[in-house]
Amino acid sequence: MEYKLYKEQEKIWPAEGQHILANYDENSISVYQAYRPAIADYAVKHQKFGGEFSFTRMSWIKPNFLWMMYRAGWATKEGQERILEIRLKQSFFDEILAGAVPSKFVSSEFVSQEDWKHAVGVSDVRLQWDPDHDPKGLSVARRAIQLGLRGETLKRYATTDLLYINDITDFVVEQRSNIESLEYLLTPVERIYLPKS
Repeated sequence: MEYKLYKEQEKIWPAEGQHILANYDENSISVYQAYRPAIADYAVKHQKFGGEFSFTRMSWIKPNFLWMMYRAGWATKEGQERILEIRLKQSFFDEILAGAVPSKFVSSEFVSQEDWKHAVGVSDVRLQWDPDHDPKGLSVARRAIQLGLRGETLKRYATTDLLYINDITDFVVEQRSNIESLEYLLTPVERIYLPKS
């Protein structure tokens, strides 16, 4: 993965609005998750999820690195000590987005709450737009996406439609020491992502 100084990237990121900021290329895109060591060790060793990973609970993925750092406290929170980068096929990520249903009722997207509840019931994917955060954990006006997966979509994500799993915990711990001044803080190169379909 390519990294750049946070201060350089911050200048070109949008200050507000709903945006998918992600590290991606023509065919693939990275998302992040934080786990306890047992789950992370299995995932990295086998290059798929299994072992103590739960296929019956909704699992939330985040393409935005700093949102993940906020959520996991830069790998300091219990049960979130290991940060994994999961590289997905871009076509699969686009499929996830296409099937996503908002976690809250949005009148512009659904005729009624009943229609929304039905969509929630049959979809494998939840979508939330949450306040994005700066490296120190302060919320910003820009919104970051997170996607909750379950059912067949979660199985595909965890086993067949990922390209690789990379443990980036050492990088996260190293960069944690640069949070205060921000001058030398590196973050993954992220650009606005727009699905192809």
